[in-house]
Amino acid sequence: MQNFVQPGNTITLIAPYAVASGDGLLVGSIFGVAAGSAALGEPVEATLTGVFDITKIGSQAWTVGAKVYWDNTNKRCTTVATDNALIGAAVEAVASGADDTIGRVRLNAAF
Repeated sequence: MQNFVQPGNTITLIAPYAVASGDGLLVGSIFGVAAGSAALGEPVEATLTGVFDITKIGSQAWTVGAKVYWDNTNKRCTTVATDNALIGAAVEAVASGADDTIGRVRLNAAF
């Protein structure tokens, strides 16, 4: 195909805020995980698909297969849909303890 550009699993985005490698970032309706660090307004490679351990809201239990959303205000994952962007699904259960702040998410790269 003459019009094929790339698979699109990783793309370059302009950081909407300062990010470190492994941080989630939302640009418009595109969510990705930063492959490196970038300051606000700098280009950063973002991975759009795969399974990642990402910061989540503590005191929120997750079940396998639960829809996971990005809370762009607090820069963390949640299972609350209201005012948040759908980014994927939980692939491991997570307890509801206040210290349970990492969740394993399969990014769906769809919106």
